[in-house]
Amino acid sequence: MRLDGLIVCNQCDLLLREVELEPGAKASCSRCGNELYRLQPNGLQRSLAFGLTAAALFLVSNAFPIVTINSQGLTNSTTLLDAADRLVRDGIPSIAALVFATTFLMPMLEILALIYLLLPLNLGRLPPFFPLAFRVVHLVKPWAMIEVFMLGLMVTITKLNAFASVSPNIALGSFVLLMLAVTAAAANFDTHTFWKQVDILKKLQEPVC
Repeated sequence: MRLDGLIVCNQCDLLLREVELEPGAKASCSRCGNELYRLQPNGLQRSLAFGLTAAALFLVSNAFPIVTINSQGLTNSTTLLDAADRLVRDGIPSIAALVFATTFLMPMLEILALIYLLLPLNLGRLPPFFPLAFRVVHLVKPWAMIEVFMLGLMVTITKLNAFASVSPNIALGSFVLLMLAVTAAAANFDTHTFWKQVDILKKLQEPVC
């Protein structure tokens, strides 16, 4: 039995044979209806473009203040890393570590791992240790909570407006765009197409006897 073109449903473990799809179409499991894969023309290229955009926005989001608070003549501006540092100095390092991990470290790892995978692939090369980078993308994704941070920040700004003047800064808008860019990069990252491209490059790199 030839194994080429066989795929396994990750929900019910049914063994299926891959079929050709029209652009934009998707293949579903005949037993449980789980989506197996979809054909997204240039999906990996779009994912790379959004990933590079997210990297630039990530730098802006963490280099500039998020908001400026003005109360009784005192003005204070803070970045995301400053907020984590303030939590440490206030005696709650566990919350600081959680904020740092979910809004800085994990999104950074997701963006860098995505670029590490797709940039060489777009140039016709396989990066070293690419299976590890692929695992990193999927492992850190549930912990990258930029959207949760933005929701909490909006609630905080709304409440603070009752006591002080709160002005949004460039990093706030950058965080909104970053959230959209990361979501778009993940949505266009088609794992089925990725591994097919990897197989093609592996065959091209095999020595000819």
